[in-house]
Amino acid sequence: MPDTITATCSALSATDEPLAGTAAHVTGWVCLEFPGAWGRDVLDGTALGQDLARELDARADAAGVRVMFIRRPGRSTAAPDRRTVLLAQSHPARSWCERFEIAYPEDLLDLDLGLIAGTAPGLGTPVMDPVVLVCAHGKRDQCCAVLGRPVAAGLAAEFGDAVWECSHTGGHRFAPSLILLPTGYTYGRLSAQESVDAVRAAARGEVYPTGLRGRSCWNAPGQVAELAVRDLVDAGADELTVDANSVVAHRDGRRWVVDLEERELPPRPASCGAAPKPVRPVVATGVRALAP
Repeated sequence: MPDTITATCSALSATDEPLAGTAAHVTGWVCLEFPGAWGRDVLDGTALGQDLARELDARADAAGVRVMFIRRPGRSTAAPDRRTVLLAQSHPARSWCERFEIAYPEDLLDLDLGLIAGTAPGLGTPVMDPVVLVCAHGKRDQCCAVLGRPVAAGLAAEFGDAVWECSHTGGHRFAPSLILLPTGYTYGRLSAQESVDAVRAAARGEVYPTGLRGRSCWNAPGQVAELAVRDLVDAGADELTVDANSVVAHRDGRRWVVDLEERELPPRPASCGAAPKPVRPVVATGVRALAP
């Protein structure tokens, strides 16, 4: 294994850590355009001030949604006259994304974040094409900035305003890390061309298999179970659901149970500069079709 003092967290992870099951467990998303300086954490008060950050944090936690910062690829820090807000729900039974603008970050307090848990609330304009979020949160980890920013720039050249740099997505050791909304399918370690191919597939309603970490609405076992079934069957982005027992169901009625086990890999840092810790990935050991 490379020297843990000099090797980046992403290089150490890439030696043997599987990607499946590593997407952050998020169902609802609130993405706020914020080109200025980001703190280590979005809601640590650095960018929004302590009072607003604390209130948004409490409301997001109560609603079960994740607040993220987004910005156009590049290094502009000028505050826009109007800020884009993206709301999204990632469960396949009610997947949607809406977009609108606000004047100030505190305008988010006028939103009922609980609405994100349901079907599209009509708070903004429906977004029909995939939205692409590429982590470029350098204050959180150097791998995100060094590896993420070139991917974001390349994607923006192909897909324009559908592409945003974003704050920490969870798992910088898998950088470059990319999330597609509204589905919440999360990717890692993609090359520039593979990233383009993943977005093109999403626009067709397909799920690109390379670099796939999982769909964010499921927990780690659920993500692994879904991807194990996807390796065996052809299914569109919203055609598979997973229950608490790792049973994967297709919209057409087919079902599979996926056998899972937790393994342990040698310790390595979860982030650059962090102390090494054991890695315990969940892996699929078998897939069995269930009778109709």
